[in-house]
Amino acid sequence: MFETCTYEDPIVLDPKIRARWAFLETSSAAAVLRSVCPSEWKDITQVLAEFALDPRSWLKKGGNRGDIAQQIDGMFGALGWRETRVDLVTQGVLLSKSLDVIERLPAVEQEGYLVDNFKGRVALDVEWNAKDGNLDRDLSAYRAWHEAGVISAAVLITQDRLGLKTLAERLWADHQAALPEDQKTAKLPIDLNTSTTTNLEKAALRVRRGVMGTCPLLIVAATQNTWNGKPYSIV
Repeated sequence: MFETCTYEDPIVLDPKIRARWAFLETSSAAAVLRSVCPSEWKDITQVLAEFALDPRSWLKKGGNRGDIAQQIDGMFGALGWRETRVDLVTQGVLLSKSLDVIERLPAVEQEGYLVDNFKGRVALDVEWNAKDGNLDRDLSAYRAWHEAGVISAAVLITQDRLGLKTLAERLWADHQAALPEDQKTAKLPIDLNTSTTTNLEKAALRVRRGVMGTCPLLIVAATQNTWNGKPYSIV
């Protein structure tokens, strides 16, 4: 596994986008995407430039994971990306020294899973507060698809859990300060203390074990700088 940082190159990624998100990549993923999949890279950078974390949906009780993931998925869907199941079919062919076909072995089918967004030769998932076991499934699938020649690179969008937890606590405290005493509560409307959910730290631990092989993977995480700057409000 080669951990690289081509996203730091202003030719590869606009510095304004770089400043709003945290990044981790293997095998020069950002540069590969820009060079090999320019149309898909344009879509990805457009979404990263336009998306802003809104406390009204992010901190909404009962809607945390779904609202954010659906919002980002919807932005990709509007650009022609599709939720797709990727299956692999492998068949061995026995050849003689003169390259004549001796036998075609039975095809072996490997059932895949639904990837949130697929376009061209790029797989992209949004993992926001799902169980961190989803990361094992995602990363192993990306590697298998890359080794089979199905994708050129993969992208995983998630969150910087601790940084966003700090921001959420500050926004919640500001909101509470404006309420009458009998309406105040210290408890956040969503649980941000659980560490066994998908986030940048969990993804980085797995990637740094070398699970990606040579597959270019770009991990993008929402940070405090992804926030839209608005206070928390119920409406």
